[in-house]
Amino acid sequence: MTRKEPADTPLGDAFHLYDTTLRDGAQREGISYSVQDKLAVARLLDELGVGFIEGGWPGALPKDTEFFARAAKGELKLRHAALVAFGATRKAGTTADADPQVRALLDSEAPVVTLVAKSDLRHIERALRVDVDEACAMVKDTVEFLTGEGRRVFLDAEHFFDGYAHSPETSLRVLDAAAHAGADVLVLCDTNGGQLPLGLAETVRDIKEKTGFRLGIHCQDDTSCAVANSVAAVQAGVTHVQCTANGYGERAGNADLFAVTGNLVTKLGLDVLPTGGAAELTRVSHALAEIANLAPYTHQAYVGASAFAHKAGLHASAIKVDPLLYNHIDPSSVGNDMRVLVTEMAGRASLELKGRELGVDLAGRPEALSNALTKVKRLEAEGWSFEAADASLELLLRQEADVPAEAPFALESYRVVLDHRSDGEVMAEATVKVHVGGERVIATAEGIGPVHALDAALRKALSPHLSWLDSVELADYKVRILQGHPGTDAVTRVLVESTDGEREWTTVGVHGNIVEASWLALCDALVHKSTTVA
Repeated sequence: MTRKEPADTPLGDAFHLYDTTLRDGAQREGISYSVQDKLAVARLLDELGVGFIEGGWPGALPKDTEFFARAAKGELKLRHAALVAFGATRKAGTTADADPQVRALLDSEAPVVTLVAKSDLRHIERALRVDVDEACAMVKDTVEFLTGEGRRVFLDAEHFFDGYAHSPETSLRVLDAAAHAGADVLVLCDTNGGQLPLGLAETVRDIKEKTGFRLGIHCQDDTSCAVANSVAAVQAGVTHVQCTANGYGERAGNADLFAVTGNLVTKLGLDVLPTGGAAELTRVSHALAEIANLAPYTHQAYVGASAFAHKAGLHASAIKVDPLLYNHIDPSSVGNDMRVLVTEMAGRASLELKGRELGVDLAGRPEALSNALTKVKRLEAEGWSFEAADASLELLLRQEADVPAEAPFALESYRVVLDHRSDGEVMAEATVKVHVGGERVIATAEGIGPVHALDAALRKALSPHLSWLDSVELADYKVRILQGHPGTDAVTRVLVESTDGEREWTTVGVHGNIVEASWLALCDALVHKSTTVA
């Protein structure tokens, strides 16, 4: 944790990819990192190859103080990144060496310190309640003290763009004070997130021409322009970009590390990650979402599950010829995959490509392909949805391709009853009669609901005959009432997500009775699993 330079990136210190997930990103509503979480996040970011990881505000937040202490004791070994401590300049009316918060930055043992300073006259006078001379002295004294102690210092010029528009002289004086005191990078912050790309880029170019200082950028996403603003700033000359994983942050969030990096690498040709790092973007994005206890955003640029998913038949026809005709990059370059979604909008090319993806070859079989397409469109019109149920779609395609999946059992009948007991508890009891392994089996089980009871009874009947059944678990269960059928006559669509610990698959069932819809999805789940068992 002693290095001050980012290592192993082709651009080295010439360009900084700086992550502030553990400080700014942690301000998102709903995120609360433990110290162990913070260590795990830092390790993942280092694996990805970012140059700087801002670990938090030691001295201000106990968890952040503990994080730096544990990192310093060897719990955080960084290969690519330098660890950064964040804090404020000295308070007015004191000295930097006597300010406890500044001392805490030294005690963190972080080799790099990022200081935040007001650069808007209104904030200086109304929030800090000092004049510009004292505000600049606070910056100068703190930077000089920390650099004198061997720390590399970056300055976050808070509210810079708003301040520069209001009083450019004041904002430039703050930058000048930091630069001449030894700050390496002056980071222009769009703290309120109100900037748009063209105006922000114009300001960046103006500052660069006037000062010649090394500039960085920090953008909030209140106009949904944080990524665009960050990229525009790079094109205007900044060489230090601050982001957060998946755009986490206060209010609408920050510039998304993965979208910004994807743009820098694939659009601007900037090697800001170590060799092979870009291919880890999707994996790391999803892993960080898990630590934050947030579902990955499926439509996120570059790394989302839907980022390269194609639904329209026109798209699929072109992709069949050349995938790049409707993909702006090769998805594998950022660790993602192209998917073809099959719905009522699907054409022959869509279904053929999807079949190839699922291991069912329909190429050169026009009749089978036409039959499958007709069946998909008919079922979709009745409420079935194969867009999120690849396992059920695979079974359908197998049937039409004359390579049907052999069901491991056959249903004779099932029955489900509800028992409302005197103590108010409601239990369900299900009985299934199936033929499996040449035997007729009857099994009964209870559950907290009809679907739970039915699943339990089916498992009880099949377990002695299917050695793999105990490994299969219900991971998720979704119910949707379809429009067009009012009240109690409504048609129900059920999606069942199953897992065997190594892979997950989703099946669908549709019926006017929720239990039957669930049964259809449960059966498909087991039939699909049976096709993967040697």
